[in-house]
Amino acid sequence: MYKDIKLPEIPEAERRPLVDQLIGLIQALAETAQRQAEEIAQLKDEIAVLKKQKKRPKLRPSKMDEETDAAGDQDQKTSKRGTSSQTSKKTKDLKIHETQVVKAEGVPEGAAFKGYQDFVVQDLQFQPNNTCYRLEQWVGADGKYVIADPPANGHYGPTLVSFVLHQYYHQHVTQPLLLEQLKALGFKISAGTLNTLLTEDKALFHQEKAALLEAGKAVSRYLQTDDTGARHQGKNGYCTYIGNDLFAWFESTSSKSRINFLSLLRAGHDDYVINAGALDYLRHQRLPSAKIDLLETASETVFANHTAWQAHLAALGIRGKRHKAIATEGALMGSLLAHGLSPEIAIVSDDAGQFNVFHHALCWIHAERLIHRLIPLNDEQRQAQQQVREQIWALYADLKRYKAAPDQGLKDELLARFEALCATRTCFETLNQALKRLHKNQSELLLILEKPWLPLHNNLSENDIRDYVKKRKISGSTRSELGRQCRDTFASLKKTCRKHAISFWDFLQDRVSGKNALPPLPELVRRAAHVSPQ
Repeated sequence: MYKDIKLPEIPEAERRPLVDQLIGLIQALAETAQRQAEEIAQLKDEIAVLKKQKKRPKLRPSKMDEETDAAGDQDQKTSKRGTSSQTSKKTKDLKIHETQVVKAEGVPEGAAFKGYQDFVVQDLQFQPNNTCYRLEQWVGADGKYVIADPPANGHYGPTLVSFVLHQYYHQHVTQPLLLEQLKALGFKISAGTLNTLLTEDKALFHQEKAALLEAGKAVSRYLQTDDTGARHQGKNGYCTYIGNDLFAWFESTSSKSRINFLSLLRAGHDDYVINAGALDYLRHQRLPSAKIDLLETASETVFANHTAWQAHLAALGIRGKRHKAIATEGALMGSLLAHGLSPEIAIVSDDAGQFNVFHHALCWIHAERLIHRLIPLNDEQRQAQQQVREQIWALYADLKRYKAAPDQGLKDELLARFEALCATRTCFETLNQALKRLHKNQSELLLILEKPWLPLHNNLSENDIRDYVKKRKISGSTRSELGRQCRDTFASLKKTCRKHAISFWDFLQDRVSGKNALPPLPELVRRAAHVSPQ
């Protein structure tokens, strides 16, 4: 309804700053009204769900990345899919567990036998397999008993434990439904025991997950990151994702500040360090030079933990909230550099301020969304918005071309086109302001011209974190620290397995049984980095 609002045409000679401000105010009010209308529609959808009615269809996601792919590439992919489906048989690689010969009926006399035609039936044996171990017990002359050791896995075998973990952390089955399923199959198990199987004695899994981030940082030229809500014990919290094509790592905390992000990047280290890298950060963040001098000239530069660092700040007289925050960020940056993180590493995000560290690159799809979500008030503004979007898409397509084959001439052209785009002035004042904001982010959006290996968008992190969101919506918040830790650990391991084409079911069976035939995931990350650096 608001997109149909039409303002009278105002000649350029009569336009004054006040007139432009009023037009911008009207546009802002229209956008606010549109957002309120969308919120009302969302509430109506929720009411419809409660009433078991159908919701309105959702808007389709952006096709920006798909539409800028070359048509030839798309045709080639389609052709390959068609050829593959025609020439391959679904069952040719299946393991056959049993073979039965079926006699033909009504065979005429004198017919010649021509062998067999295979007809494969896939089925499942899904039933308990309980074993009674009879433990020998002996009694000596002194009356003491000697009893054989029971199996190491306790009363529940490795396949059952793997099944429980797979159903809960991979299939997102809730604990009550999983308990009901196990009892229906004939298992004798309580709700408390099921919770124990899901959360306790998972130290080896936690260690493998912790090593993922260290390995990923060591071999990656860039990291992608995002966060989402993660309530814990009835309070709001956040889950931060860090990863790329080689690994995925999740960690839930109560904060999503820059201090929190840098602390997570340390991958288990607790120290704070003032070194050259830390001092450069403090100057870049414009910490007063007097405070920097205090930190630089202090005799102590390495602090074992948060308590020691806070005591050092207090001793130096750095007590202001902002000054303490910047100093702490710098010390965390120093710790990361001291433990081997490359100062050239790039962080790719969606423009959330807490991720703006090191060489920061922005997602182009989020940048285009700033233009896409504007609400024009008349045909002229709609046309201006569409023209700007088309220029962005064309620029995006050529950035893809530059990634594939970096060229200095194309680099200069892309830079000039971006600056010309941001300098565009239209009849749509809100659009003009959005273009100004785009120009402020020029260095982060065009960092790919200096580092062509960077991704142009942050879709990977959003796709990886979506599974976490799904789990949160189904199971709600966590109540115990063990529960929160296990949710983060198994989400990390599951997503990393998928990136290396490893079945999560095979991974769980391998680790729970203690066979450890599959290599550690951090080792796979390092191997893959040699083949395809990130």
